[in-house]
Amino acid sequence: MSTMPAAFVGHGSPMNTLEYNRYTDAWSTFANSFEKPAAILAISAHWYINATAVTSMARPRVIHDFYGFAQELFDFDYPVLGDQLLAQHVADLVDPTWVGLDDETWGIDHGTWSILAHMYPDADVPVVQLAIDASKPLEYHIDLGARLAPLRDEGVLILGSGNVVHNLRAIEWRAENQGFEWAQRFDDDTRSVLMSDPSQLGQLTQSDDYRLAVPTPDHFLPLAYLAGLASVGATSPSTFAEGCTMGSLSMTSYAI
Repeated sequence: MSTMPAAFVGHGSPMNTLEYNRYTDAWSTFANSFEKPAAILAISAHWYINATAVTSMARPRVIHDFYGFAQELFDFDYPVLGDQLLAQHVADLVDPTWVGLDDETWGIDHGTWSILAHMYPDADVPVVQLAIDASKPLEYHIDLGARLAPLRDEGVLILGSGNVVHNLRAIEWRAENQGFEWAQRFDDDTRSVLMSDPSQLGQLTQSDDYRLAVPTPDHFLPLAYLAGLASVGATSPSTFAEGCTMGSLSMTSYAI
């Protein structure tokens, strides 16, 4: 099996699960551009805890971690299998960094299944989800991403899910497919760093726009895993979806 791509996807609203737009079309097209993976390691902004952990249950539950949306979204199911051997392998691969095996507290959240609903609608690829350790600096996540690189040669798709720009308090609901000037500028600056030297992703924390674009690091940190993977392979990521929406969300997606 050839080396699997790795990707960071801007997932936006949970409603992207049920909708078809230029972003969901890009996710589907991306998945059809390479052979189906043996399994998926997903890193979602929505499992953000004070530990590094990986789901290890045989059948992860589908978590509806939101409120205020249509009942159809709460009824959505993605009955995918887990992969207990892959979970243990992830833990072994990054040793001596400790990774907890979680067989009961989490599952897959909408940061994962809202994307996979379009990439693999038949839920026929096993999924393991990696928690983002909120207590660690950005450099920790870049390093961890680099150490996960061997999985790509084993047929595992590594999928980060978040948003380069994610400021819910600043959302302008009428600004569909538009970004505030600061949001677009930070999105562009992020692209420049990733295209030149992904290992220097941390430089963006010094940007004048960082405070508005990344008021909390949860949605930005999945990108650090892609940066780490890209730095190992000395490969510049490419975009397969671009743009901001609702003023303060970036939907830009990257792949290596």
